[in-house]
Amino acid sequence: MLQHNSALNVEKIADILEPLIRRIIREELERIMKAEQKIFFLNTDMPLYDDLLEIHDRKIEGRNEFYSHDEVWNE
Repeated sequence: MLQHNSALNVEKIADILEPLIRRIIREELERIMKAEQKIFFLNTDMPLYDDLLEIHDRKIEGRNEFYSHDEVWNE
């Protein structure tokens, strides 16, 4: 029974944290873009670079899925 409750608690924590993390990331990206109004570059050793490269590869292969604003930001 303890394992079930533990898994449930992790799910509850994830449900609470996900919208908060999304909001923080969005706010940080907006802050960076306002501070640096010119084009910025990603280094190849940055995790975001890898993520964007994967999205680009999926675009070429026609495997991208798009979500509405509400689905993405849970608003």
